[in-house]
Amino acid sequence: MRRGVQGVLPPVGLLLVGLLTALVAAAGCGGPAGAPAGNATGPAGNASDPTGGADTSTGGAGAARTPAGPTTSRPGDPATTAPAFGHEISTVTAADLGQSWRPGCPVGPDQLRRIRLGYWDFDGRPRVGTIVVHRSVTAEVVEIFATLYRERFPIRRLQPVDAYAGSDDRSMADDNTSGFNCRRAVSTGAAKWSAHAYGKAIDVNPVENPYLIDGRVLPPAGATYRDRSGHRPGMAVPGGVLVEAFAAAGWEWGGRWRSPDYQHFTRTGG
Repeated sequence: MRRGVQGVLPPVGLLLVGLLTALVAAAGCGGPAGAPAGNATGPAGNASDPTGGADTSTGGAGAARTPAGPTTSRPGDPATTAPAFGHEISTVTAADLGQSWRPGCPVGPDQLRRIRLGYWDFDGRPRVGTIVVHRSVTAEVVEIFATLYRERFPIRRLQPVDAYAGSDDRSMADDNTSGFNCRRAVSTGAAKWSAHAYGKAIDVNPVENPYLIDGRVLPPAGATYRDRSGHRPGMAVPGGVLVEAFAAAGWEWGGRWRSPDYQHFTRTGG
């Protein structure tokens, strides 16, 4: 799919308490009908990969940690004080990646990292989700999501594609924001690996930000968002929070391509 994330590091326990307090204070249920329950549960600590990709943890234990700043609510928000943004980075194995990885993929599990981090859902509630990306872009991804969290940009769902048996179609249909997936690019040219297969691309809110190619809308549920003239929650728009957050980290937006891929942000240009 750089400046550091600064502030005060809350202990994991306090962060969890803050999340639970905010969730109790907010009313209603997030996500569209039929969405999986508990899409973002559990604590999110604050961790970084300060070595630029070198292993600093094993299976999530003992991950190096860095602070993240507190986030306060704005007028009209359900909670008077929002929990601070948090993140935790850990290594992954082939078993962790499940059907999103297989032998012969362009990167191995040792080159990937799993990041658990905070985000806001479409009901304005703080959540914790998971994304898998290449180890070389972890700091950038954390900074991007810290910006989105601070600005309360809504994300429908945030979980690895293995939750959908490695199916990009199923992940998009569920409006899931995701990163790594060992698959070929969806394009009209010669077959090639997608930037997702390297862990250097992120698709955000696919329904609100569909891919328009050869007269098709991917996912089909995104057809109502082909018209980009009106700015609706969760959309990627020029000059908007989402596009600018990725641009600040040096990522390219597919929404400017000849076949616009509004959900797609990449570090490699593909």
